Amino acid sequence: MSKGIETRNRIIAKAAPLFNRKGYEGCSMQDIVEAVGLEKGSLYGHFPNKEALAVAAFEYAWSETSGARMAKMDMVTNAIEKLKLHVTNVVSLPSFTGGCPLLNSIVDNDDGNVALKKMARDALKEWRLYLQSILKDGQDKEEIRAGVNPEEVATVMISLLEGAMAFDRVDRKLGFLEQAGKHLNFYLDTIAFQPQ
Repeated sequence: MSKGIETRNRIIAKAAPLFNRKGYEGCSMQDIVEAVGLEKGSLYGHFPNKEALAVAAFEYAWSETSGARMAKMDMVTNAIEKLKLHVTNVVSLPSFTGGCPLLNSIVDNDDGNVALKKMARDALKEWRLYLQSILKDGQDKEEIRAGVNPEEVATVMISLLEGAMAFDRVDRKLGFLEQAGKHLNFYLDTIAFQPQ
């Protein structure tokens, strides 16, 4: 890997937690300069503007988050067990510094930065389609009931997990995310195929 790519990757890795915690408007290029230890001109040598860096930082944060949430799922063959492992990963693994980048980006950019709003929309779609594919595969293998709508189940799962994460940020002692995980595991049992 060239020194330029190494430096670019280091900038992204240091900027991602800052953008995730402070938001696009709250994070200044000076914050990033201080975190990375480079001159501002060096940052602009790798990124034409703050928005380009913020997009790269979101991609990095979401990739790290997605990777953790999907850890070891390829080792499970049954669709219901795979979805339960996904729920466990979301509930139990530490989140990216500053919380879920998807949730943060949606809240931060709902009326703001168009490029980051698109990144969040694409990440959400990717996550939803991933869960839908597991559900459809489970139906094909007769592990999930035929009448179950994969799009609805994926939407419910994501909404419950992300909503619980938001509530946990207000009061973690109440354990919204943990309760959501328990409920989803129960719910997933109800959509499992039951041979007659």
